[in-house]
Amino acid sequence: MKYLIWFIVLGISVGSWQLAVWVAEVHRKKEKYDKARAYANERTKPLLVCGGPWGNQRVRHLLNMPAHGNGDICLDIDRNALDGNPNSVIADVTKIPFSDDSFGAVFASHLLEHLSNIDEAKQALSELNRTAEAVFIASPSRQSIAAWLHPNHHLWVWQEGKTVHLKQRGNSGNNYEEEYTVKGK
Repeated sequence: MKYLIWFIVLGISVGSWQLAVWVAEVHRKKEKYDKARAYANERTKPLLVCGGPWGNQRVRHLLNMPAHGNGDICLDIDRNALDGNPNSVIADVTKIPFSDDSFGAVFASHLLEHLSNIDEAKQALSELNRTAEAVFIASPSRQSIAAWLHPNHHLWVWQEGKTVHLKQRGNSGNNYEEEYTVKGK
């Protein structure tokens, strides 16, 4: 019985901690989206959202709970992430089919960590920089157990001002970190 009580207490503690991590992550994502939207509006140019508002979770459609707001244009490699969005483009973020500085800002949400390596992420960041005047990145927190366990997360990604940090995950021998500078304030 004593172990059951400890197990319950531990479960409640970890669950509360992960709930707090998730709430903070959602808040940061909304804040970055709002900043990207404001930046694009200031420049009277459209906002590009990379990483469709529905993500790849079909349950979001069922509950009508998009992961974030729409852009004037939304881009994703997965058609389901863009479902129902009238201004969507199915494309790879490493080969964005728009001309230089087409957008006032780009908001890339929970996208770069799915790329297989740092070089691919740098190619994507180069494309984001090329097509927009400012780049805003949202990614999972390293405090999130779900982020650690997700089998398709190959990188840790976080943004501090104009600097995007990229860290390879796993035991592939190239567990290194690089920085990439993006455009913006």
